[in-house]
Amino acid sequence: MKSSQPMETAFEQALQRELSQADRPLSRDALLRAAALACRTVLDERWAATQAADAVRGAQAPVRRVHYLSMEFLMGRALGNAVAALGLDPQLRASFAAQGQSLPDVLERENDAALGNGGLGRLAACFLDAFAELGLPSFGYGLRYQYGMFAQGIQAGRQVEAPDDWMALGNPWEVLRPEARYTVGFGGRVVVEAGGARRWLPAEQLVAQAWDFIVPAHHSERVSTLRQWQASAAAPIDFAAFSRGDYAGAASHRVAADALNWVLYPDDSTEAGRELRLKQEAFLVSASLQDMMARHLREGGTLDTLGRANAVHLNDTHPALAPAELMRLLLDEHGLAWEAAWAITRQAVSYTNHTLMPEALEAWPVRLFEALLPRHLEIIYEINHRFLQQVRARCPGDDALLARVSLIDEGGTHGGERRVRMAALAVVASHRVNGVAALHSELMVQTIFADYAQLFPERFHNVTNGVTPRRWLQQGNPALGSVLDARIGQGWRQDLSQLAQLKPLAGDAMLAAEFMAVKQANKQRLAALIRRELGLVVNTDSLFDVQIKRIHEYKRQLLNILHVIARYQAIVADPGADWVPRTVILAGKAASAYAMAKSIIQLAHDVGRVVNSDPRVGDKLKLVFLPNYGVSLAETIIPAADLSEQISTAGTEASGTGNMKFALNGALTIGTWDGANIEMAQAMGEQNMFVFGLRTEEVARIKSLGYDPRLYVEGNRQLQAVLDAIAHGDFSGGDAGRYRSLVDKLLGSDPYLLMADFGAYVEAQQQVDALYRDPAAWGQRAVANVAGMGWFSADRTVAEYAERVWSAKSLGDAGLSGGGLG
Repeated sequence: MKSSQPMETAFEQALQRELSQADRPLSRDALLRAAALACRTVLDERWAATQAADAVRGAQAPVRRVHYLSMEFLMGRALGNAVAALGLDPQLRASFAAQGQSLPDVLERENDAALGNGGLGRLAACFLDAFAELGLPSFGYGLRYQYGMFAQGIQAGRQVEAPDDWMALGNPWEVLRPEARYTVGFGGRVVVEAGGARRWLPAEQLVAQAWDFIVPAHHSERVSTLRQWQASAAAPIDFAAFSRGDYAGAASHRVAADALNWVLYPDDSTEAGRELRLKQEAFLVSASLQDMMARHLREGGTLDTLGRANAVHLNDTHPALAPAELMRLLLDEHGLAWEAAWAITRQAVSYTNHTLMPEALEAWPVRLFEALLPRHLEIIYEINHRFLQQVRARCPGDDALLARVSLIDEGGTHGGERRVRMAALAVVASHRVNGVAALHSELMVQTIFADYAQLFPERFHNVTNGVTPRRWLQQGNPALGSVLDARIGQGWRQDLSQLAQLKPLAGDAMLAAEFMAVKQANKQRLAALIRRELGLVVNTDSLFDVQIKRIHEYKRQLLNILHVIARYQAIVADPGADWVPRTVILAGKAASAYAMAKSIIQLAHDVGRVVNSDPRVGDKLKLVFLPNYGVSLAETIIPAADLSEQISTAGTEASGTGNMKFALNGALTIGTWDGANIEMAQAMGEQNMFVFGLRTEEVARIKSLGYDPRLYVEGNRQLQAVLDAIAHGDFSGGDAGRYRSLVDKLLGSDPYLLMADFGAYVEAQQQVDALYRDPAAWGQRAVANVAGMGWFSADRTVAEYAERVWSAKSLGDAGLSGGGLG
């Protein structure tokens, strides 16, 4: 795939063309748009070449074209990645310098694409990078959110949400694909036609319009595509209503269509929010599958080869409607018989589960399905009927099993309301189901999917997550990348396993010193950001202790805050002791309706206000909360971290990818034996991590015996003093009621066992202090951490999916026709 002219020439011509059209003098925003559009000129040509190459593969290709469905893609800024991938850094620096601007200043003007929120979306973005790097025929499919989840602000210590209007000045990275438009229906009724065929007559029809976001490879001319769907009303305005002056009524259906693209994860605590969220998921699935089928047929494929030529991968449970929609398209739109349609669906669909939390396994009310997706509900009923017939034949008389595995919850767990179990649908319809870390995959088949794993054990497997080294080391920490280049060469940029060459160098004092010098420079950069954004001066010689992730009780940011309070109280009691200075840095968003998570954010600010202003403490301790966490902020924080907090209750974190990014950048991990922490410890040596706390089997045992958190509090005077301080209002201006519910929950139920793990956590933090007092030893551990991270590349993860899930040979023949058991 060679360009028709040298890339540098094409880029320069495009850049000069854009600059000539901009207002003078040239602003940083104008330079950003010009550079983005110039890069896009080059990438468009690569996109066309990639699609042309993929189109001639055919159904017998060793790896099927992957269609990766995800409600989130947390992309981050695109210009820096494109410039690095295209090798245009020197050229762009020179062009900007001629305009009196610097490349870093211009890059800072780009908004993060608000298309995701947490680790799920960032993993999907890393996969797009790996798809391109590995040359995997693929499309990522998502929604074109206008306002993302929300922009997080802080007022008086409280989280406030506002629209994240990231496209206010346009988005130069996306490409409209006018030819890719599909109709998606909702509501209406199902009618029986002559011959008994069933046909859905939707009451509402929307148009899905494709916009493409192009992601380049760094070591080839391949690109991958994120295709985003924009909803619009299929019908024009109501002209009669407009003519009589009812302008709002004339366009109400257009506003309802627009709402599908406004916000990621609308608050589903209301009926309207639940309806909008289900419509978003159905819209994503229908448009994506129609696009896949149209491409397959356009390229000369036939329906009987659809499943063997195309993989449909569900990134968590949100797109789990895909099997029902694919069956509808095959049955109703293409006239296939049930058995043939089901065989194709089973061949195509695979599913990744990302959580053990039952509340995250979506279960939609049947009445909502009846109202919005009546034909899909019929199909799900039929899938369930055939599936349960096979279960009944295999396990006669086991009615309890039938109730547990049924795709329909008859009301036993939802207050009498019948619901469709979407995770169950994904499992039954998929030929492969995986977790995302070894422990998670093991627990998945022991807990939430235990019955299904007994019925078809060969379907379940593990694929541990990974991150892209291009963004999270090469771009995010170029100084460390240069140190690695000098010691082991540049091969790690394409093959992260080459980091293993650092292992025999871990004891090299000079290398450790180089690592720590890079870390210090990165800490100074972060300290400047903290001062600029918050007006707070932090000591760059202090230990930077970082926890950045979605705010949730199981991730235990609260345990971190309790340790800060304990440390604060100890410093106040003995300010003259030899304290290791520490700056604790938190960032993350709480879901808008998640009251406890928002209370944790407020407590962090209240504690920070007291600690940071106490003259007895000075630089010995600071607590910082950086608002509006996203990829770009992470790219500044992660390279500066000394200590990475990965402290979820054992058995609750599926994998984590933040833990990998931190370790890849030379931060040491303090963490529980949970998620991918375990595999990281095994790769780098457990002695190079600070592991603490109860393990999964101990958590289960304690809960089974009847966990009483008060016993742990009564046995730990330090913990008791911390809770007393919160309860008495020491950090809330004397307002003893502000955190009453938080303290009561810790003392009453403490579902994530903070009280049980607090003592071990404090002891582990003392080990952290002891090591940090020895900079040379700390630096050697940092080198060992990086050396052990070669396996945790998204390239390796995607290669495992390609081999075990998406390759044609992974399908085999068993279980891909007939019913659901396999």
